Order: sequence, then structure tokens, then C-alpha cells
Amino acid sequence: MSEHWNRTMADALRLTRAGQLAQATTLLQRGLAGTAGGPAGGPQPGAAGAEDVGGHEPARLSSAQAGGQAPARTASAGESHRCRHSETAGTRIYDVYVPGGYRGDPIPLVVMLHGGKQNALDFAAGTRMNELAERHTFLVAYPEQSRAANQSGYWNWFSPSHQEAGAGEPAIIAGITRQVMGDLAVDSARVYVAGLSAGGAMAAVMAATYPDLYAAVGVHSGIGYRAAHDVGSAFAAMRTGGTPSATATVPLIVIHGDRDAIVAPINAEKLIGCRLAAGDITSQVGPITVRADGARPYTRTTYYGSEAVAVAESLIVHGGGHAWYGGNPAGTYTEPAGPNASAEMIRFFLLHKATSHRG
Repeated sequence: MSEHWNRTMADALRLTRAGQLAQATTLLQRGLAGTAGGPAGGPQPGAAGAEDVGGHEPARLSSAQAGGQAPARTASAGESHRCRHSETAGTRIYDVYVPGGYRGDPIPLVVMLHGGKQNALDFAAGTRMNELAERHTFLVAYPEQSRAANQSGYWNWFSPSHQEAGAGEPAIIAGITRQVMGDLAVDSARVYVAGLSAGGAMAAVMAATYPDLYAAVGVHSGIGYRAAHDVGSAFAAMRTGGTPSATATVPLIVIHGDRDAIVAPINAEKLIGCRLAAGDITSQVGPITVRADGARPYTRTTYYGSEAVAVAESLIVHGGGHAWYGGNPAGTYTEPAGPNASAEMIRFFLLHKATSHRG
């Protein structure tokens, strides 16, 4: 996307942090449409907010649009919509990015889980995932943690009440995933989940608790499933990796910096170890150290399964800290220098369909 779009995202983030949420939404509408008049048709997002304090439910994509009547838009611009999901386990706001190439035929969906002290808008800006959605034509959903559920906006990956299918935040995130699948045409075999830090840890939870829903998982600077059981053990796991569970057979890509002072790089090693212990590993390529102009050097190790497709992969970024690599500095916790974490995840994701690991 253009430099103008980057400026728009930066301005919208400043408005959001200043509490001017409706103004930020309007600015994004105009930026997405490429005109001062806002998006050319389609549902209008409601005012942004974790609990929608105005009392009006943010707009959802209609069932008619899901049935193939794509919202009107300019030839090259996608649209972002702010939506709400409610169920017994709770209510969360989420954003959905619909690429300009969407025409009502089933396309992949990527669910992106932000880190602590971030929100959906911040994470979308920092990861540049919407730019890749335009290039490769896939949907992106950004669930947003409620500050009522966690004061600092962290997903509660470390709590036993949020580590099981059918309850807590896993149920909510799975519900959001299914709601997007109901509202828009989604290729159900190509649904993926990824996250950063606490969001990466929750992505690992989602892969373990809903292995039939997600075709692959990406964990950036995160922690393994059930590596902790309360706040105290969560801090310990961030340093030591804890003792995560080796239950998930979902294909996994892990990206981590070897100088991460917040979530120690041993967590990447333990995540990969758990996936290897889950089985279907027949060969290994690497470790291979890659050096490219404008990027930090990194070491890639790839593990292949019985179908000769990569089912686990790690990228350890040398000199890298706790940040999304190849990210946009308009977002928080980003490192503009590569490798491009978003591109690496999409490359890995698109190798996989859910039928390759469903029983």
C-alpha cells in the first residue's frame, strides 16, 4: 500500500490513543476508499470501543453479502468492518478486513490475535497483514481483548479457564472465527490463526483446543499451550518456557528473536519440541542461516511430514527483540527490519488445508 495509507494508519492510531475513536474510524473509512467521501457502499463500522459505550452494536456484514453480493468498493481498496460477537462465554469486538479482490467466492481467512497493550487497529497497522490480504486475496479477522477481561488487554492464555474448548476465550475466538465464516464466503479448509506475544500464546491455545477449525498456526514471540496455570507461572514460563503440552498436531510456524528480553527464546524451542512430539515428522532441513540486505540474519529450520509438506518451521532472528519483524512502525511492538514475519506466515499457511491434518 501507499505511503498515504501508512500516514492514514498512523493518524488513526494517534486518534485512537487520544480517545477519539469515532474520528479514527472515519479516517480509516476514507483511507480505505481512497476518497474523502468514505467507502463506496457496504455496511458502515460503528464507533470503536471494547464495550461500545454508545449502546449501538457495531455493524456486521449482512447475510446477503455473505451469500456472494460483495460490498461495493473501489477497484483496488478493501474495507475494514468493526463487528461484535456475543455468546455464553462472553462478548468481544473484532475487526474484519475484506480485500478488494473479494467477489463472493470462498477465500482463506487469517485470524490475528494481538499482544498485550495492543488492540485490533494497532495490530493491523503494525503487522501490515491487510497489505498481504490485498495481494493474495484472503480475509483477516482481528479479535480484540476486552479491558474488562484483562486490564492490560492481554489474552488470558495462562488461565485454566481459558485453556479448554467450549469455554472462556477459546470459545469466543472460535465463535468469532465461525461468525466470519458465516458472514462471508470462507474456504473452510484454509482458516488460520496467528498471534504475537500473549496473542501468540493464545494462538497456540486455539491450535490445541480447536484443531479441526484451523489449518495452521503462527506463533510470534509466544509461549506454548499449558506452559502456565496462573499469573505467577506465566511469568516463570516467559523466562523458562515452562512445560507446555504436546497435544496440537496443527502445522506450526514459530518466529522469535534470540535477544527477546520479555519472552525468552527458549519458548520457541519448546513450541517446536511440542509439535515434533505430537508426531508426523519424517525429515528435517536446516538449521540454515539466512542473510539478506536490509534484514536481520535469521536461522530457519523446517520439519517435513509424511506428505512431504512442511508441518513445523522455526525462524530465529539474530539480534531480534520482542517485536513483529518486518512490521510498520505506525504500530507498537514492531521491528521494520526483516525477515517479514507476516509474509513468512502467509507463505507457510497457504501450504496447508485443514484436510491435511484432520482425523
